[in-house]
Amino acid sequence: MWRAVIRRLGSAAVVLWAAATAAYLALHLAPGDTVDTLVGDGPDTPQIRAQIAADLGLDRPAVVQYITYLWRLLHGDFGRSYILQRPVTDIIGSQVWPTVKLTLAASAFTVVIALGLALLSTGRTGRWRWVRGLTSALELSAVSAPGFLIGILLLSVFSFRFGWFPVSGDRDLSALVLPALSLALPLGGLLSQVIREGLERALDEPFAVTARSRGLTRPALLWRHALRHALLPAVTLAGTLIGFLLSAAVVVERVFGRPGLGQVATDAVGTKDIPVVLAVVMLSAAIYVALSTIADLTYLLIDPRLRKG
Repeated sequence: MWRAVIRRLGSAAVVLWAAATAAYLALHLAPGDTVDTLVGDGPDTPQIRAQIAADLGLDRPAVVQYITYLWRLLHGDFGRSYILQRPVTDIIGSQVWPTVKLTLAASAFTVVIALGLALLSTGRTGRWRWVRGLTSALELSAVSAPGFLIGILLLSVFSFRFGWFPVSGDRDLSALVLPALSLALPLGGLLSQVIREGLERALDEPFAVTARSRGLTRPALLWRHALRHALLPAVTLAGTLIGFLLSAAVVVERVFGRPGLGQVATDAVGTKDIPVVLAVVMLSAAIYVALSTIADLTYLLIDPRLRKG
């Protein structure tokens, strides 16, 4: 067990290093110059440029800048924003909670939607076949539509037409419903297909046939026995998809005019504020690694055979 934990932590460290390196190289190879951005419309002389580069460490060799960057990351130092002249941790810390709150709400909606659609449509034959067809159509529509388009449609119907939810902002929980649904519907539609396929395979297993022969009802069979077998592939996929919620939240936050890392990230990319962009990337990578680790541990809770192994 300890060896497995050490291997998992080692792979997590490699993933974080790869994410930090890829983001660092992408930003430094992108068109544009940080000094040009900082000079802007102000006085522009070689002396001023040299002073800005020296203050930010941009006059040092690229390898030295990269090693210094990794060393600071190891000590939790993300530096100062080039544009705002504030510690990056303060900027991220002031905006991370709205994004985390949106991601958590979207994750909860995703689980409810996926389980609801899968349990509703599994094993529907005969005169109930239309339920399976309707569910499949809803899943396909949700998966095919991007989150920002779903957000615009939800705004048009439930905010502009009926006035049930606020159009923008983060005043209360009602302002969280539509953005969370915009993120959750595509993921819920995809996960429900995986769960339903797992449920239908489980219902063909000998234990399901035995349970039915003993008079176990369909809902009890699904909840108490088949669902555990169906959740393993769904958990694997969910750990990956929920990690992508952060990147999708960047666009959805802009659609709904919400505060959060979306505004911070887009502004930082536009101004080439490298420390802020790198901090957002590292936060996303850390959350992704944490979710993947949680998914691995969840296997042990779902399948007792893995615990015995």
